[in-house]
Amino acid sequence: QGENLLYCFEVAPTQPALTQVTQCRTEGSTRGLAAVPRLALDVMACEVLRVLQLTDTALVPVSFLVPRKSVQEFHEDLFPDCTGTLPATDAQGWWAGDSQQVGRVSLHPARRPTETFTSPIIAGTGPTSTGHTDTDTGHTDADQTSGYSSPSSLASPSSAATSLSASTGPSSGFASSPSQKSLQSILGPSSRFRHAQGRVLHRDRHLTNLRGLSLTTPGESDGFCANHQRVALPLLSAGGQIAVLELSKPGRLPDAAVPTIQNGAAVADLTWDPFDPRRLAVAGEDAKIRLWRIPEGGLQETLQEPEAILRGHTEKIYSIRFHPVASDLLVSSSYDMTVRIWELSAGREVLCLQGHTDQIFSMAWSPDGKKLATVSKDGRIRLYEPRRSSQPQQEGPGPEGGRGARLVWVCGGDYLLVSGFDSRSERRILLYRAQALPEGPLSVLGLDVAPSTLLPFYDEDTSVVFLTGKGDTRVFLYEVTPEPPYFLECNSFTSNEPHKGFVFLPKTACEVREVEFA
Repeated sequence: QGENLLYCFEVAPTQPALTQVTQCRTEGSTRGLAAVPRLALDVMACEVLRVLQLTDTALVPVSFLVPRKSVQEFHEDLFPDCTGTLPATDAQGWWAGDSQQVGRVSLHPARRPTETFTSPIIAGTGPTSTGHTDTDTGHTDADQTSGYSSPSSLASPSSAATSLSASTGPSSGFASSPSQKSLQSILGPSSRFRHAQGRVLHRDRHLTNLRGLSLTTPGESDGFCANHQRVALPLLSAGGQIAVLELSKPGRLPDAAVPTIQNGAAVADLTWDPFDPRRLAVAGEDAKIRLWRIPEGGLQETLQEPEAILRGHTEKIYSIRFHPVASDLLVSSSYDMTVRIWELSAGREVLCLQGHTDQIFSMAWSPDGKKLATVSKDGRIRLYEPRRSSQPQQEGPGPEGGRGARLVWVCGGDYLLVSGFDSRSERRILLYRAQALPEGPLSVLGLDVAPSTLLPFYDEDTSVVFLTGKGDTRVFLYEVTPEPPYFLECNSFTSNEPHKGFVFLPKTACEVREVEFA
């Protein structure tokens, strides 16, 4: 009461027990709420729920519809038979042990009696006038022993034991009263960060009027990259151009062309050096990695000469990652099915990791920098210790689907979180113990069906992982814990437009006084 948000959750007997479906912002603040009976719903418009909201001055109906392609036909799966409006027994019968259930009614418009809602309070809608075949009012009294008679179009009480009522009956174990168990033990553990709220910052902070962006970077790339000072965006124009924009100068960009980096080859992936905010590494589709140095204060003119070019891969590169601990170390993966580690100060390749038999979807350094994990289209996750061997230290089964996958280290580097697909293209996240990859995932959580790979971003301070795909509007948030149930759902964030890319800034950019943590 007093709020203007309506949350809609789906409840399931398995984990996650509660899944948020939608949230709806109402105009006025709520003074009271009531649900309209199911018999009054507009079933042909696929309306599954209608809530009446009482505000200070009005009664506002809020309708929940399930989008369906066809609204000409009746959807049986959305509208099982619901409880009718005729009592199954009377008070004396109930005390005497009669446990008949109220007859169920079809919600199909063609199979309903003309008068669907009966009430002894409203004159003329008594139980006898609801489409009875017998107009004889004495019929009800004659039938008194077997409960009230049911109109021809209603299911008789005996046939009410359909599979639906059987599965939702008191036998399903949900009958224990909350007073016996605490709510916590019924719902299971919940995340401390479940009320985290995503908020779009004020337009003054946006960079607008971006033109000619390349939205065709490979699925293995995040699409663009940012550090605490600037962002690099691949452009569509020929020659692999990259725009570099200063975050300290937000607002509308000029209509004239902005100065760019001329990479010379189409961009496959790009990333900023974590220890040098002016150095940008760009992997090209010509199998070369170019290192660019941005002048102090940002790009003033077009850059054409890279600081260095790394040659060694024989095929197009998928992705590049800087080492999290040591300066001048870069790792790259390529269509030639190798992973190579480069020493940038010398400008040469120092190690080539072997063992992949198919496309390398993603790779990630452990937070302590000792290990490198990869996930591949061949359905395997591999863990390397580059200082010891160029062969994988251990392998384990990865996601089944071959549409794409990502991985990220979580829980202090003891666990690996992998996002991928199952064989039916459902997006899912899997959690592995990094020391026990061959044992397979500890936990698997299916999220939804969508074509793009979920990109995971992990905040190690709160242990919250953010997941979204290119072309999605929703960002999923889960707290990851090393003990069951492993994934605790938090508030998801929904943006107005689908995003083409999604990256996180370093923690130093957070406004900690506002309790902003990402």
